[in-house]
Amino acid sequence: MSYHARMPEKFLKPYNPQESESAIYKKWEESGYFNPDNIPTRLDASGEPVVMKPYTIVMPPPNANGNLHAGHALFITLEDIFTRFKRMQGYRALWIPGADHAGFETQVVYEKQLEKEGRSRFGMDPTQLYKEIYDFTMANKENMESQVRALGASCDWSRKKFTLDPDVVATVQKTFVDMYNDGLIYRGNRTINWCSKHQTSLSDVETESVEDMGQLYYFQYGPFTIATSRPETKFGDKYVVMHPDDTRYELWKHGDQLELEWINGPIIATVIKDSVIDMAFGTGVMTITPWHDAVDFDIAKRHDLPFEQVIDLQGKLLPIAGEFAGQKIAVARAKIVEKLRTKGLVVKTDERYQHITKHCYKCNTLIEPQILPQWFVKMRPLGDLALASVDAGEVTFIPDNFEKIFRFWMENTLDWNISRQIVWGIPIPAWLCDTCTGHAASQGDTPPLCATCSTPMRKDSDTFDTWFSSGQWPLIVTGYPNGRDFARHYPTDVMETGHDLIFKWVPRMVIFGLYLGKKAPFHTVYLHGLVNDAKGKKMSKSKGNVINPLDLTLTYGTDALRMGLIIGNTPGADLALSEEKIKGYKHFANKIWNITRFVLENAGDADMDTPLVEKDVTCSKEFKDVAYDITKDLEEFRVYMAAEKLYHYVWDTFASNLLEESKFILKTGSPEEIASRKTFLTNTLHESLKLLHPFMPFVTEEIWQTIPRSQGDRTRKLLMVESWPVTLDA
Repeated sequence: MSYHARMPEKFLKPYNPQESESAIYKKWEESGYFNPDNIPTRLDASGEPVVMKPYTIVMPPPNANGNLHAGHALFITLEDIFTRFKRMQGYRALWIPGADHAGFETQVVYEKQLEKEGRSRFGMDPTQLYKEIYDFTMANKENMESQVRALGASCDWSRKKFTLDPDVVATVQKTFVDMYNDGLIYRGNRTINWCSKHQTSLSDVETESVEDMGQLYYFQYGPFTIATSRPETKFGDKYVVMHPDDTRYELWKHGDQLELEWINGPIIATVIKDSVIDMAFGTGVMTITPWHDAVDFDIAKRHDLPFEQVIDLQGKLLPIAGEFAGQKIAVARAKIVEKLRTKGLVVKTDERYQHITKHCYKCNTLIEPQILPQWFVKMRPLGDLALASVDAGEVTFIPDNFEKIFRFWMENTLDWNISRQIVWGIPIPAWLCDTCTGHAASQGDTPPLCATCSTPMRKDSDTFDTWFSSGQWPLIVTGYPNGRDFARHYPTDVMETGHDLIFKWVPRMVIFGLYLGKKAPFHTVYLHGLVNDAKGKKMSKSKGNVINPLDLTLTYGTDALRMGLIIGNTPGADLALSEEKIKGYKHFANKIWNITRFVLENAGDADMDTPLVEKDVTCSKEFKDVAYDITKDLEEFRVYMAAEKLYHYVWDTFASNLLEESKFILKTGSPEEIASRKTFLTNTLHESLKLLHPFMPFVTEEIWQTIPRSQGDRTRKLLMVESWPVTLDA
């Protein structure tokens, strides 16, 4: 069979991605082939239907509160490559998209907008605030989804989910009730991380630990010298703690009491012996503030000591501080030290030491430990489930060194505070008794009676930590527990996400998958690194080095951006992205276009049944070897290597060597050599387009839809559902 020789008009001018990308995406979407239910069944050599094995990826749902950034572009590119590759291999490839309401993060974004308007969420009607954030989020969600489309994502939009969809809310709330009834969720007064700016508690993974060079103050506390970095918490310190084996204090017995002068006058202090004390720190003796320090809280619990609050939820000192009441701690600290100095209780203040402080990950406010009644997930039994699953080889990590990090977080897991004091999010389906400490879990709207005192209970006003809902994402989007997709597509195949989520999101998905779905939610975790600027610096608005991926696609085309994000980007490693690099791959898209034009001009009448001469057989074998390597790289998640090998074959071998050689053969060769070379060129172009398609879907599809049809095939399919040209040996 031969091909038409007429040159399509489109190839008479340079490739312009801006003219074709939106039309190509529209053609893909309208075909319905993003939905694997609609892909035509393939037939084997005997004409029998081929069973399509499922291949499933769940999109990490972008936060619906702003534009996509370069990190989003990277994960969309990677997951689209995986999906398109498997679809062309004949799998029932399903990529499920979605969006995250992003709880605290979205509320913080909206609060910044309120500040610009001279408003504050404090004092606003919660219902009105929720409505405003909802409208803001839905507008951003629509914009975000259009940007995902612009990046070429071949995900099934008919299955898209949002973490505030009614069925999602119902599933998440039911999980809470089930875990409460199973004893995996409890309510308790425990030390929590409190952000005084945003007035909410945060989990440990929502705080950033920062190394600070702090000042160490030494005070005289009766006969003892104590060291502290926080003089402002010392008003409630009536217990002095030392190690039972510290010979310096062996004359003091546990429970001994002594009268001493302190900040606001004389107090009675009690000696506590506890082996948690670090004898090498300071003087080896310390006072404790159980309300405002996690270590002190544990000591007080062990010895049944009372708790007294010194700092309020706004970060100001309470009446226990006497003359300093109502002052911000940063202001009061120097004044407190000066008062102690006038009493002769300051030993020294000139020592500096390095220590870790916790800060809110969104506003950098110093975290103040507080004791509040919150909902907690018991993580130890769930962490053990996750570790057993990894031990059994049910979950593997790429790169594999991240398994150690995953194990560390599961082996050293802390109970998870899932309560947030914000309006934006999924309400916790719990009921509280104001008469006693009773509580209950129920999704109903009718207030239950307290089981302890029979008083009607009130609905809890807190919302879930957003990780509680997004942790159930693979279950939710596949229709857990009774959906058709859950039976067919759970567990999913690959969870591709950023390496910074190895201790935030990934463990939560694993534990929920095992607890609810009885299976790990995916078998492979592929972790990519951060996308930094050209100098390897983290992008930030304050530095002015943020690269907007959509700006790059408008200038250079989406395919160029995708290649720039993939080549040279090893799993788990951060990527330095420059505009010059993207520009270089725009030239590569042009090269593919020009290769096509040359082949159509010089081999458009190729007879594909022509036998190849020996030289072209050798060239064809070389191509097949490269194609085999590329396929194997993709199967084994070496995406960056596959893309680079393909780039070099197309540019260096096909364009620079074979086309130049072909010019001579087509002019001076024998009829057999000319016919053979035309067939080789045409076939290599077609097969190269197939290999290129997962990486550069727009330019390859544009070419595929434009090049002349075979005389024997008037119904050429979309390239996205053509067969992958290589089958690996079993």
